Formats: sequence, structure tokens, C-alpha cells
Amino acid sequence: MLASGAFLHLRLIRSRVEQQKAVYCRLTAMISPTEAASAIAAHVVALPSEIVPLEQAAGRVLREDIVATRDQPPFDRVTMDGIAFSTRAYAAGRRRFVVCGTQAAGSAPCTLSDPEGCIEVMTGAVLPDGCDCVVPFEKLSLQSGIAELAEGITPAPGLNVHSRGRDVRKGDLLLKSGTRVGPTEIAVLAANGKAHVSVAQQPRIVVVSTGDELVEPGQPLAPWQIYRSNAYALLASLTRRGYTNVRVDHLMDDREALRTRLRAHLESCEVLLLSGGVSMGRFDYVPEVLEELGVRRIFHKIAQRPGKPMWFGIGPKGQSVFGLPGNPVSTLMCLARYVYGGLEVAAGVVQRDHVQTVVMDEDFEVKPALAYFLPVARHGAARASPRPTQGSGDFTSLLGTDGFVELPPGPALVTRGTEVPFYEW
Repeated sequence: MLASGAFLHLRLIRSRVEQQKAVYCRLTAMISPTEAASAIAAHVVALPSEIVPLEQAAGRVLREDIVATRDQPPFDRVTMDGIAFSTRAYAAGRRRFVVCGTQAAGSAPCTLSDPEGCIEVMTGAVLPDGCDCVVPFEKLSLQSGIAELAEGITPAPGLNVHSRGRDVRKGDLLLKSGTRVGPTEIAVLAANGKAHVSVAQQPRIVVVSTGDELVEPGQPLAPWQIYRSNAYALLASLTRRGYTNVRVDHLMDDREALRTRLRAHLESCEVLLLSGGVSMGRFDYVPEVLEELGVRRIFHKIAQRPGKPMWFGIGPKGQSVFGLPGNPVSTLMCLARYVYGGLEVAAGVVQRDHVQTVVMDEDFEVKPALAYFLPVARHGAARASPRPTQGSGDFTSLLGTDGFVELPPGPALVTRGTEVPFYEW
């Protein structure tokens, strides 16, 4: 009996070892999140450029270098309302100055003809010829055309004067091609007289949800159906990121219908975002149909949870096709982790947004031998608290979260104070 029991125990151990080996083989056949992001970046096709008016350039990506067309500031600029005079007169003992004229902003420079006089100047005006400093009105008295300096004032050359070329010299490189245009970039473009600018075209994006169980919000719903939410969540996220040329579609789990509509989308769009139909179910036709339509598969499945079934390929005309898992949490995580990076590369962003990091303020145990995406609530810019869901379909638990962190494969304990990558919704 002992020998038989020991034999059975040995067989059980061997069986478990074989099972673990099988799991390891399956996992190692999948690529990591980092490898997936790199593969996307290596295969997306650059978007063409277009010329847009300055007021339409915000949020876009430059496709030209911007060089300073003149010095900045382009003249010695007065920085405070007051009087301008020569410090030589002050050094000679003069404290009272006769006002000889007024220099307004936008006017050609005056000339101080009396070296012992002064000129009233306004903020933004050019410094009058013959003057080298400015004293503001609040530090002097002005009566009957005579300006008298207050006690304790020590004028010096350059006081309250923004000298020509201090910020930028003509010919300096101001903005590189590949820079995303924000408010400060708009200011630089305008200050250099750029009424129009070359930027990457907005990609034409279609968001496609698949599944017979999905019903449009507002329509009658059977007990076994659910409302279509993924497409609208993706649309909202894309819009918030500045992608405006986006439309949505819903396809049933029918091979021929998928083939017909996806063919049309490939003809009219540069980016296809599909939600659902990429796993191992009987009706998950999306990968097969895409490959039938000439979309070259780059990868299918990533060693992560949730979102393992993700699919990515390149269409016959260079279209980027992202097959996102259908569960809502997985969909949003894959969008933030992979799609936005791919769109930035296609737009030509040179300095892509660096991955943010946060510090875990609680311990968290990772059980699966997969990279783990954990929703978190961020506190300030540096700390994050775990907000685990009940599964990849539990999108309601995402309320109150700011994004997710990527934790290394388990089994492992990620301890409080650990710095981890953070991806915003």
C-alpha cells in the first residue's frame, strides 16, 4: 500500500509539473506588453501632412521645423510704465527730469534730445534712443512736466528693459518637426508670423464594436442583451485626446457582414479600432476575416491580464488595425497602453509622452504569471491607490479611477512604495 501510495503521489507531482510546463509554454509564446508596444511602433505607417491655419493647429503635430525670423524681443523693450532717461545724468547727480515726450507701444522710437531730460514710456514700447533705463511711475513723482525720483532709487543701465535678442536670436531653432502643438507653441508660432503651419493629418478613425448581444442605448433591450458602451467610451477618450475625425459602427457576429463592412472601412480609414471578436470563441471571426482582407497580422495575444487576446495588424494600404478585447476594462486599458502610442508614432511625434510613474501606497499581490494592469486612483502626481475590479467586464468599478498601473508578472507581492508605470485613461 505504501509503495502504491508513493507511486500515485509521484504521478500527481509529475502531472502538476507537466501542467506548469504547459502554462509556461503558452505564456512564452505570447509577447510582453513592452514588446507589443515596440512592434506597433515599428509597423505603423506615417500619416501625410497638411497645411492648416494657425487657429486650427492646437493639439496637432508639427511637420516642419520652426526657426526664429527675428530677434526676440526684436528691440529693447520697456517692461514697466514710467520714465526713460540716461543713467549718465543720474550719475552726474540729477534727480529731477523734464519730460520731453511720450513713447507709446507700437510707435517708432523717440529720441531723447536733452541728455538731462526724460521720456514718458509705456509697457511694451521700444526704449527711446538716448535712454538706457526705466524707472516706474510708482517710484517717482510727476508734476507739471517734471519727474522726480523717490529716495532710495538707484538706476542702472538696463533697468526695466528687456534687451533685444535676450530670449532668441534670429535663425535659432524654436520648434522641431514632431512637436505636439499646445498653447505655448501656438504663441511661438504666432510671434514668428506663422499664419499657417504644416502638421500631420488627423487620422480617419473608425471604432467598430462587434457582437449580437449589443444593443444601441435607448433601444428596447432583451434580458440576455446589453447596451453598447465600449464604442462610446472609446469615442470619448479619443475626442478628449484631440482626435476628431472619428466615427462608430456596430457589426453582428456574421462572417460575411464582417467581411463586407471591414473591407469598406479599410478603404476609407487609416485606423480601425475593433472591440470584441478577437478571442477564441466560435463566433470570434475578426482575426480570420481581417487576414482574408489582406491585413497582415503582427501579433495576437499579449502576456497580460486583462486584455490578453489583443490583436494588431497592418492593412494592405498601411492601415493600422487594432483588435481590442471586447470586455470593457480590457478595451480601455489596451487603448491607453497601445493605441495612443501607435497614433503618436504615425503622427511623427519625436518626443513621445514619457510614461508616467506613480508610487504604490498599498501592497498588492499579483497572482497570475502575466503582466497585471491594475486600476488606481491617483493622489497628487506621485501616489496611487489600488482599485481592483471584479473582472474585465466590471467597468462600473472604474468610476473614480484615473488610469491603471502595469505590474510585473506574478506570483509576487508589489509592496507599498514601489514605483510603477502609470497610464491615464
